[in-house]
Amino acid sequence: MQIVSLTTDYGSKDYYVAELKASLLNAKNDFTFIDISHDIDRFDIVQAAFYLNNTISSFAPGTIHIVAVNCIYKRKSEYICFEKDGHYFIGPNNGVFSLVFNHIDEKQVFTIQPPDPAPNNINRIFSHAAGCLAHGLPVSEIGPPVEQFNTKLVIQPVVTANQIRATIIHIDHFDNVVVNLRRELFEKVRNNRRFELYYKPNEPITFLSRDYGDVAIGDALAFFNSAGYLEIALNMDKASAMLNLSKNEMIQINFY
Repeated sequence: MQIVSLTTDYGSKDYYVAELKASLLNAKNDFTFIDISHDIDRFDIVQAAFYLNNTISSFAPGTIHIVAVNCIYKRKSEYICFEKDGHYFIGPNNGVFSLVFNHIDEKQVFTIQPPDPAPNNINRIFSHAAGCLAHGLPVSEIGPPVEQFNTKLVIQPVVTANQIRATIIHIDHFDNVVVNLRRELFEKVRNNRRFELYYKPNEPITFLSRDYGDVAIGDALAFFNSAGYLEIALNMDKASAMLNLSKNEMIQINFY
């Protein structure tokens, strides 16, 4: 059984996901698909990387991960394939994978060579690469080494001795707000001090909760979620809407 994970910005309204899966099954008819998400915000490779980064560890080695987000980004699109930590990755060379991994050996990244000279068809390219991998073909035989592996900078928190300024990177299905701050960095800067977490003109949060039930219904809380990121939420309510918080906005933590 060959597992293939799918992360796309195709949405669930149209036929695009079905078309992709059908094309993959034509390459190997016993693929098992796991949909990470097909509702990535259009062209948002940062969100796609966030989703993939937080799910890879749940998959067994040998899984093929296909990312189809912001696939057409220039006149001549390029699609790549590589192996990393026992997993295989297929997607556009638009920087999304550089946001998932701290380091990728460019010499081990290969451009997918379409099976025929017909005009580029994303599904055909992805299914060709996935079929080759599933049938045991080495990654290096799927195409030539990539000429230039595109990278993007990951937005990092701004840290001083007494302050952290971090960025909202995700609003989940429950309207909880996820911030690009991990517990390790928070505790290092905190150094056992008290803190005040400011988010727009609201009363600051001054303690970390274990879960939503630590505060009364409707009250704001902050805690580090299962993925290790700081999360701002309202117990049984919608934090993003009620607190007027959006992606890419900044929160500030002062230590004293």
